[in-house]
Amino acid sequence: MNKNMIGVDIGGTKCAVSYGIMINNNLKIIDKQRFATTTVRETIENILSGINKIMKKHDLTSSNTESVGISCGGPLDSIKGIIMSPPNLPGWNKIPIVKTIEEKTGIKTAIQNDANACALAEWKFGAGKGTQNMVFLTFGTGLGSGLILNGKLYSGTNDNAGEIGHIRLSEFGPVGYGKAGSFEGFVSGGGIAQLAKMKIREKLQMGESVEWCPEGKMESITTKEVAEAANLGDKFAKSIFDLSSSYLGKGLAMIIDILNPEMIVIGSIYTRNEKLIRPIMIKTIEKEALLLARNVCTIKPAELGEQIGDYAALSVAVNII
Repeated sequence: MNKNMIGVDIGGTKCAVSYGIMINNNLKIIDKQRFATTTVRETIENILSGINKIMKKHDLTSSNTESVGISCGGPLDSIKGIIMSPPNLPGWNKIPIVKTIEEKTGIKTAIQNDANACALAEWKFGAGKGTQNMVFLTFGTGLGSGLILNGKLYSGTNDNAGEIGHIRLSEFGPVGYGKAGSFEGFVSGGGIAQLAKMKIREKLQMGESVEWCPEGKMESITTKEVAEAANLGDKFAKSIFDLSSSYLGKGLAMIIDILNPEMIVIGSIYTRNEKLIRPIMIKTIEKEALLLARNVCTIKPAELGEQIGDYAALSVAVNII
């Protein structure tokens, strides 16, 4: 029997409402509406309006729609269904979003932070399909993770499980998650850009130039630009990625030793630059992680690509049933 689902993806700059159908164990995304994230009140009104429009368009009712899933940046309370002041959503203080949507639609609703929602998506429909113990890493602007343990999403006592970006890997280093030398500091888009600025500054102070970073460009250098230079064979750019990759390996070795997962799925920057990152990462894991644990752990790039936000929100809806 096919099952209708609604997904709500709440982001710092944009939101989306999607409609998907579960057909056997597969999810088919049928429709989607996007709109900008503005004020709290206006955005919530647009979310409710978007749900209403999609439901009317596809003849959906509270009777033939199984559930609504919400993916949103944390912190939040997934049990009470409350958004608790995420840094990318100013003004969203203790917003009872689940209750609001349930009252307006009459449909069972649940919420998860975006890393958990993405973990559900890759576990149910992506690279981790069929696993029982899987860790998902975002590896985008920041570094977050979602944990699937013993065939279930594990979010911890108060939704703070998987905050691996906060782990300090070195006393000194780029700042991520409010902590110098953190996992996120070394392994994220923002962190790699910080590493690049530091290394470029060293070169410039020694009177050397950096071909892919003209004078005056250093402060605005991006991880994408470093990756492009590295992929074209620039040794200096590659050394920056090698440093980040070694810390990725160190962090993953800790995860492997502590959680003993059968798979780690990594998104965003890793997905786009696997060939650049993987060799040093694997070499470090082989040095740091327990043999028996690392031998049963496969590391794969995420598979859902640009659609992961839609799959993530809908996967929260699927997880309810």
